[in-house]
Amino acid sequence: MKIPQHVAIILDGNGRWAKSKGMPRNYGHAQGSKNVETICREAWNIGIKYLTVYAFSTENWKRPQEEVDALMKLLRNYMKTCLKTAEKNHMRVRVIGDKTGLAEDIRKRIDELEEASKNNDGLNFQIAINYGSRDEMIRAMKKMAADQESGQLKPEDISEETFTSYLDTADIPDPDLLIRTSGEQRLSNFLLWQLAYTEFYFADVHWPDFTKDELMKAIEAYNGRDRRYGGVKEEA
Repeated sequence: MKIPQHVAIILDGNGRWAKSKGMPRNYGHAQGSKNVETICREAWNIGIKYLTVYAFSTENWKRPQEEVDALMKLLRNYMKTCLKTAEKNHMRVRVIGDKTGLAEDIRKRIDELEEASKNNDGLNFQIAINYGSRDEMIRAMKKMAADQESGQLKPEDISEETFTSYLDTADIPDPDLLIRTSGEQRLSNFLLWQLAYTEFYFADVHWPDFTKDELMKAIEAYNGRDRRYGGVKEEA
């Protein structure tokens, strides 16, 4: 079986999963957070090199303040847990998104986590926090405009590779496979540039119920795809 090098996952359905069990939405987010660690381990054991998860979008600030506060508290706790997990599993962790929109203590914990894990040679784990693809591209264009104004960048030098180098995922390969849980079938402003030729897989289970078996189903579906990148394969 061909294993995708980079898998991206939209972690969807935590709240609905909790509601189906008569529990508050925050309980679902907590269980979903625990499942992230499980899938990280399973992904590496399967042979996946990069895993990127959509944890909190730029649009999620619109949710009820109580839920946002609970998510930020969960994020603070997860940063501590992830630091231990990264050390234990030799995992390199990076956060993509607009970190300036996060509280100072969260930014500090992110910096500590990225610094402590930067030389690890296990799974490359990216967490999208306060991330929106349109926001990412606007931030990239602002950096490019500033470099052009200072003379570091000429308009004729701008290419796909140049633009990619200004994105949060500059040195990370584009995803081979995107998985979205809970049955929803949309991208929700996630990695729009990077997903240009990615294969999509939509799972009907909510994220807390997404297991290794569900991951393998997605990879089996991926193996059935014919990736031509806009070209045509010659017939035998």
